[in-house]
Amino acid sequence: MADSGGTKADDRNQRELALLKRIVRKDRHAISELYRIYHARLFKFVFGLTHSYTSADELVNDIMLIVWQQAATFRGDSKVSTWIFGIAYRQALRSVTRGKRTLPQQACTGETACDDSVDIEMQDWIWRGLHTLPHPQRMSMVLVFYYGLSYSETAEITGCSVNTVKTRMFHARRKLREYLADSAIANAAGDGRHHG
Repeated sequence: MADSGGTKADDRNQRELALLKRIVRKDRHAISELYRIYHARLFKFVFGLTHSYTSADELVNDIMLIVWQQAATFRGDSKVSTWIFGIAYRQALRSVTRGKRTLPQQACTGETACDDSVDIEMQDWIWRGLHTLPHPQRMSMVLVFYYGLSYSETAEITGCSVNTVKTRMFHARRKLREYLADSAIANAAGDGRHHG
């Protein structure tokens, strides 16, 4: 019996496959629709790597241009989303290694208005922790936890084995726990000094 939980994802993949076939025929409406479907997800993904709104915006356009140019090379061995995120991963990796490594520690920059809500502060804290991880571990965490991808999909996107992804996730969780614990202690000590 087929897993009914997979039906929605299968339907989405079929719709995206149909769009890709139209893109192969250079249907501009199809690439526009695929762009609309993926823009927010891709932007969040590459922004998590570059921490630059400008770079993330450029990267999303580059990724979708590659999809437009290389749609015919998609063999259907994976889901369309896995293929697109594989392209995104490689493009973002090139961008980061081309000298855009200086990732600001603050998730909020002058380009965005930040409020003082606990939720924003918590997200900022977690992002700071993620950016202390080696790149392969950080990417595995982002793909698995933020995008809900399976270990096998993450392995395909990052070009490694499932066991390597599992190992990266194990070490990433341990390091992130240590970072968050150390940060909490440091923050508590700072608060104590202010009140003392």
